[in-house]
Amino acid sequence: MGLTKSNLFTQEQNELAAIARVLAHPARIAILQHLIKANACINSDLVNELGLAQATISQHLKELKAIGLISGTIEGVSMSYCINADRWNNIKESLASLFDNYNPPTCC
Repeated sequence: MGLTKSNLFTQEQNELAAIARVLAHPARIAILQHLIKANACINSDLVNELGLAQATISQHLKELKAIGLISGTIEGVSMSYCINADRWNNIKESLASLFDNYNPPTCC
């Protein structure tokens, strides 16, 4: 969506759309699932885990970091990544609010 049209929507709508855009790629879901499974900050080689090129993984990590869903810290010559728990809960609540507001109509 062009920048000129985003002003037609609320900040919340624009933010949810940005989150959905980032989550819409299966590689990013796989990265999140790996971080969840590890239940810790990881600095393991995601290339071996996902089978994608390092540059591709770096781009996906950049997108996840841009919305604050993960954070990364430098440990020596490598980066360590983990899920940002506060942002995770914020996004979880925002998505739950969207879905919880739906009450099926009696028609259709």
